[in-house]
Amino acid sequence: MRLARTTPLILLLATPACAPFVGGRPIVTASAAACSSLLPTEWRQGVAGADLPTGDTVGDWIAFGDAQTGKLDQANGRTRDAIGIVERCETRDTQALKRARRGWLARISS
Repeated sequence: MRLARTTPLILLLATPACAPFVGGRPIVTASAAACSSLLPTEWRQGVAGADLPTGDTVGDWIAFGDAQTGKLDQANGRTRDAIGIVERCETRDTQALKRARRGWLARISS
């Protein structure tokens, strides 16, 4: 009589151990990538231009032009950096999805 009661219990406990052998792929869900959150918040304000010269001498205007060029270089650098950050983030997310979609044996071995 005791054997009859434990047989269903053994089957119930062994069922989760069979899950890796079931012929289906795991369900992989990916949320929208928040790559833009990796960018510094102060970049939203942009780069302010150089202050206009107060004097009327040629030297003041040359210094202004040089400062304005420096600000332009800073803004262009931020653009390049932002594009690079987002590209690396998207590549990372794509690779993570590829790894997650591999078969169960490949996930165990790596």
